[in-house]
Amino acid sequence: MLSELKAGDRISPEELSVWRALLRVQVQVSRQLQNDLVAAHDLALGSYDVLLHLAGSEDGRLRMNDLADRVLLSRSGLTRLVDRLQREGLVDRESCSSDARGLFAVLTPAGRERLLTATPTHQQGVREHVLSKLNREELHQLGAILDKLSDEDAHRDSAA
Repeated sequence: MLSELKAGDRISPEELSVWRALLRVQVQVSRQLQNDLVAAHDLALGSYDVLLHLAGSEDGRLRMNDLADRVLLSRSGLTRLVDRLQREGLVDRESCSSDARGLFAVLTPAGRERLLTATPTHQQGVREHVLSKLNREELHQLGAILDKLSDEDAHRDSAA
């Protein structure tokens, strides 16, 4: 099968090595951040991400579909995660007045407090596991590379 690929379509060993390194680093950093957050705050990285996006939105609320897109989860995956966060009192659900089928995820005061206490741990982890390993020029280069690779719509959402 691989031999059927045209030479221009094949990924070189160097390219494959870079691709695998990107995947490995993403998994390693995510695991480290997850471990840090769970150990210090009993809060999974995905839950932290949901709380962070809600806190950064207008009125601490986002439509479930928009939130799923921002945290890179399927609709059903987000539903299960929001169910857990709701049981913990960190998020509520509210109906959308303009769309009877639409639902908002809404950050509760307890969710905001949990986010505030977990944020220093998360930021320390990001600094320790990523930022401290790059000098200013490397950080700028990495940012430019990631901007080049990212989906423009997703980049605009995260910058907002």
